[in-house]
Amino acid sequence: MIRILAVNEEQEIIHISSLDDLKHSNIDRYWVDFNAPSKEEALLLQKHFQFHPLAVEDCYHYLQRPKLDHYEDTHFFVLHALHPETLAAEEVDLFWGTNFIVTFHYSPSKEIDEAWHRMAEQQKFSEKGIIYTAYLIIDKLVDEYFPSLYQIEDQLDEIEVKGKTVPVHILMNEIFEIRAKLLKIRKTIVPMRDLLYRVINTEKIEGLKEHVIYFTDIYDHLLKLSEIIDSNRDLTADIRDSYVSINSYRMNTIMKTLTVITTIFMPLTFIAGIYGMNFQNMPELTWRWGYFVVLFIMFGIGFGMYWLFRKKKWFD
Repeated sequence: MIRILAVNEEQEIIHISSLDDLKHSNIDRYWVDFNAPSKEEALLLQKHFQFHPLAVEDCYHYLQRPKLDHYEDTHFFVLHALHPETLAAEEVDLFWGTNFIVTFHYSPSKEIDEAWHRMAEQQKFSEKGIIYTAYLIIDKLVDEYFPSLYQIEDQLDEIEVKGKTVPVHILMNEIFEIRAKLLKIRKTIVPMRDLLYRVINTEKIEGLKEHVIYFTDIYDHLLKLSEIIDSNRDLTADIRDSYVSINSYRMNTIMKTLTVITTIFMPLTFIAGIYGMNFQNMPELTWRWGYFVVLFIMFGIGFGMYWLFRKKKWFD
């Protein structure tokens, strides 16, 4: 679907149904949105707008890394949105000219829809112009990163609460899933942060210097997002290391207890093994009190070793 939002010379917003109407001399600036376009509609990027073939090729080859390319009269942005459930990156391409914005995305974008309705309903398109439109689109994309990260922080809080009641292996699986999510989000946020840094420092976009504070605000949001990701990754690493340490401590304690018990039974097993051979020439076998004497000796050895190990605090 292709939708068009335009402003005439009287600074009135008008909705146009055909791209051919953009050639009307009364059009001052416009925004064209290719929302999940068909193959025929996608070809209009080159046929109608005659954008640079390399930029058009990047639109067709999904999924590109966030970037900014400058052409003769057009600035081409590759932006990323985050799917709220899968956290997968969804590409949004933006062409920025002196009097137009063209957005292109194969997946329906809630962020683009929100920016579109805001520009149309609040008359922002006629008041702020092209630069504000580009800012609003990028700002909406970045703002939708926050809910996904806040959801992950809530999951980390839940893990800390249920750490004493849930088995360690289940918690470890959840930790690794969270780290995988953070890594997936980081692959989107860091390139977007680098992209905004280029935007606020470029001198190739006409009129941007007067409105660079808007894009600096987006860059600050991306810096905050990067810090949240890094802190959450550190937290997951700390939780993981803590559980590994606790699990190792428990295992060492169990192994120490079993080793002490085995050590106590070693001489007892040795004595029982000797008198279990049943040789005829073993004089102790014919003693009347031999059985009770051996049991007493075995009991004494066992109790004595237990007392010694207890005194050395090997059972603590």
